[in-house]
Amino acid sequence: MYSKDGENYFIVDAHVALWDARPQNQRNIHGKQFIDCFYDYHRNLSPQAEVWPYEDYLYQGSDRLMHDLFDVGHVDHAIFQPAHLGEFYRAGFGQTEEASALAKAHPDKLTYNHYWDPRNGEEGLKQLRADAARFDLKGVKLYTAEWHGQSRGWKLDDPWSYRYLETAQELGIRNIHIHKGPTIRPLDRDAFDVADVDKVATDFTEMNFVIEHCGLPRLEDFCWIATQEPNVHAGLAVAIPFIHTRPKYFAQIIGELLYWLDEDRIQFSSDYAIWTPRWLVERFVDFQIPEDMTEYAPLTTAQKKKILGLDAAAMYDIPVPAELQLPREEPQAVAVA
Repeated sequence: MYSKDGENYFIVDAHVALWDARPQNQRNIHGKQFIDCFYDYHRNLSPQAEVWPYEDYLYQGSDRLMHDLFDVGHVDHAIFQPAHLGEFYRAGFGQTEEASALAKAHPDKLTYNHYWDPRNGEEGLKQLRADAARFDLKGVKLYTAEWHGQSRGWKLDDPWSYRYLETAQELGIRNIHIHKGPTIRPLDRDAFDVADVDKVATDFTEMNFVIEHCGLPRLEDFCWIATQEPNVHAGLAVAIPFIHTRPKYFAQIIGELLYWLDEDRIQFSSDYAIWTPRWLVERFVDFQIPEDMTEYAPLTTAQKKKILGLDAAAMYDIPVPAELQLPREEPQAVAVA
């Protein structure tokens, strides 16, 4: 719990990872390109005091994650959103065994989401069923630009993708997180395009589609889709660090999201370990839309509380102490003539 100026905030970091990008796990030059691109985002958008040495960045491990999130990071609960990237890393980039074991040991603090790739066909569907049972999955993280043999991406509305979404729905997996944001070297930018979100959101109305990175740099496209699809949500990973380097740009992002989606469909995400949550939480609580950006309304404390944790908690049925919940609005009495 984070407290500031008499207000208490329940924090859910809706997008974290444990990864291993050390040289011994890199399958080829692309593994180094990928983690180097992550590190460029980290050091270019972080306050200088928050920049890690490069060697520390290649692998964090469980102990550091627990410290950075829960001891000093103000986080009450976090959700793993792993990326596999088997073409670049021998044992995968996101560490399934370590992360899932950590979530099992700390179910009050951590939720483990897994991943699938529809290009794995029938065998992948069998694996999805096994993974759903093993991890008790409530959500998954999809990476549409991931390489797979000669393929350098896939679309959510591909026929095999629909087979996987139908299976996930059957298995009770309702929360579909999708990387639809900035490209990461060497992945292809266009493979992260948001256009395919529209169709699946229409066809799978019982699912939540959380668009990680809120579609950047395609924010306008994302907002036009999300405003007509009530099951489309915005994840702030990558967007929120601009609160430090380009606060007016971040004001535009959050202002547009609040205009089109409102505060019930926006989730705070640090994208740990690209960034650590402590400074992001503190900066967001203190943040206000600049006065000269008059087309956007001021951020309210209630909006910040929803974005920082209450929205994701509601989606994942994470218990929130009564004193950290927002007061319920009483229904207005209807006057009788």
